[in-house]
Amino acid sequence: MLLLALFVGVLMLGRRKRNSGARQILPEDSLCGASYPILNGHTTIQGLIEMSTSGSGSSGLPLLVQRSIARQIQLVDVIGKGRFGEVWRGRWRGENVAVKIFSSREECSWSREAEIYQTIMLRHENILGFIAADNKDNGTWTQLWLVTDYHENGSLFDFLTARCVDPDTMLEMAFSIATGLAHLHMDIVGTRGKPAIAHRDLKSKNILVKSNLTCCIGDLGLAVRHIVATDTVDQPSTHRVGTKRYMAPEVLDETINVSQFDSFKRADVYALGLVLWEIARRCNVDGVYDEYQLPFYDVVQPDPTIEEMRKVVCVDQHRPSIPSRWIACDTLHAISKVMKECWYQHPAARLSSLRIKKTLANLR
Repeated sequence: MLLLALFVGVLMLGRRKRNSGARQILPEDSLCGASYPILNGHTTIQGLIEMSTSGSGSSGLPLLVQRSIARQIQLVDVIGKGRFGEVWRGRWRGENVAVKIFSSREECSWSREAEIYQTIMLRHENILGFIAADNKDNGTWTQLWLVTDYHENGSLFDFLTARCVDPDTMLEMAFSIATGLAHLHMDIVGTRGKPAIAHRDLKSKNILVKSNLTCCIGDLGLAVRHIVATDTVDQPSTHRVGTKRYMAPEVLDETINVSQFDSFKRADVYALGLVLWEIARRCNVDGVYDEYQLPFYDVVQPDPTIEEMRKVVCVDQHRPSIPSRWIACDTLHAISKVMKECWYQHPAARLSSLRIKKTLANLR
């Protein structure tokens, strides 16, 4: 009987470990608030992040602090759903946070996104602010949490669906997105330098609108990094692909050179051109603006296949139409020129994200 009880105990412990996500939760984690004075008192999340990143170049709070914050969050309501799971609005010490909850079978996506967000020197005002990653395990199921800044305006897709913008706001939105992408794409050389990163799934649903109506880029689960020392590309192990509607021609026809990092940056720029088009349609000039639509809404179905997109983008070389009214507005006309230079068929002909940022800065 004793041997049988011991065998059952070992079996249950093994099952619990298999279900516990990328790393085990330590028993003392829930008490680490008492062990870490940094979490006591009235410290804000931004205060914690500033303390942990100042001078170090790091982009993440210490692991135990992340876990402690995650355990003190109360989930309030669902604000979004995706292939990975759900996004909730949560509360931590009176502050709103966004909690992206992955199912246990999406562990690779969760782990990769948390890893990318904590890349050294990644933190930037136009990149969604990462707060914590943690796994919640009750012995029978596991939730994988990714905690980030909360932006009440939601995604750019949600915002543009409900509201139009004036030319100045359109320009600030476009500039902030280009600035965030240029920061991602830039490598910072040094002992604690930042590698260049390509997003690979840039779209209006993965861009958040801040309270001042500038934007920040989120959802880095498919991102790739450039390894300078070996000139190779660090790719995620997940089998997920980007969003078909926003895929560049070379991605759709599989001619992209996946061993060359610049290829991924150029594909990001193509998607940026489509996002700029989405914003420009909602630009209100003298009371005239277009209803919100996704790129290629007029030539493909709501959930297009790779084959459909390949025919439209690669064979027919179709691009979103530029309304004639844009020519009459200097800002719209200038932005339409930028988007055309983003979605050239030939990748090498497209503008770089840094050039786009500088061009938009001159229009402000």
